[in-house]
Amino acid sequence: MSRILIIKLGALGNVILSLGPFAAIRRHHAADHISLLTTRPWADWLAASPYFDEVLIDDRPEWWDLGGWLRLRKLLIAGRFDRVYDLQTSVRSSRYFHLFPHHVRPEWSGIAHGCSHPDRNPNRNHLHDIDRQFDQLRAAGVTQAAPADLSWTGADLAHFALPDRFALLVPGSSSHRPGKRWPARRYVELAGALLTRGITPAILGTGEESALAREIRVAMPQAIDLTNRTRLSDLASLARAASLAVGNDTGPMHLIAAAGCASVVLFSGDSDPALTAPRGRSVAVLRLPDLADLELAPVLAALTTLAAPTTLADLTTLTAPPTLAAPPTLAAPPTLAAPQAG
Repeated sequence: MSRILIIKLGALGNVILSLGPFAAIRRHHAADHISLLTTRPWADWLAASPYFDEVLIDDRPEWWDLGGWLRLRKLLIAGRFDRVYDLQTSVRSSRYFHLFPHHVRPEWSGIAHGCSHPDRNPNRNHLHDIDRQFDQLRAAGVTQAAPADLSWTGADLAHFALPDRFALLVPGSSSHRPGKRWPARRYVELAGALLTRGITPAILGTGEESALAREIRVAMPQAIDLTNRTRLSDLASLARAASLAVGNDTGPMHLIAAAGCASVVLFSGDSDPALTAPRGRSVAVLRLPDLADLELAPVLAALTTLAAPTTLADLTTLTAPPTLAAPPTLAAPPTLAAPQAG
């Protein structure tokens, strides 16, 4: 039995985009012991998945924290790994290759200088994150791709007392990336349009997004505030139960889309959906350089193309006629990606 290590240190969206690669490695190494090195926020949740035999925590020591680096080095060496799949492929994770003494250095799939299974694709930085990871794995002999699968995670939603028909709104994003947010007033408009057709908006986010939820609920008191009340397992079940979802380019939307919810994801010029768009059974992307210029009509039109037939019938009356083209008032048309599978 070989001992395998996977490295994934990124934010939630990066982790969700690695679920398919995780599954592919598990399938390829079915009889082997697989460890994951990740950061603390995702460790317990990922430990419940079927992909890993153990989860190790990387506290990401600062460059000056010699003690932290020595502890990390000890952790890596103690794993006695035969092969490492560095799915993070960052400057930091590539340095970990050099923490191993030469005589116990494992096989390594990644971009670290001198590694045994380098990803030499010169176009790697122009591929979508999922495609880039599978391309890297193929170069290391893991040839069978696998789709993202969240069937292993979920939670009882009874304590949320949700109505039969609800939509998930994700109005936040990283606090240091305000340019990635569609204005709250637009989410108010969206909430009102949904409520007129009997679809209750449920607002998701961390405690930092509570102010956004309050702003929406002041105008639309029927909306449900779930900010700071959900775990990752809750998000998966909410996504399965919801009629649809709309949100910014942020981690929860990756999870919601991967769980199968019909999702419209809004991108600004701050990030490139060609590289990082959420993927799932029914996902559309709208992009404008400045999301303040994105009006409600194209969002409703995109939802119309994605929603289930019963929801679709209700949404078609919200925009007359529904169209995927940008309204004339937009300086530049939003990009609508075709629904993606996988």
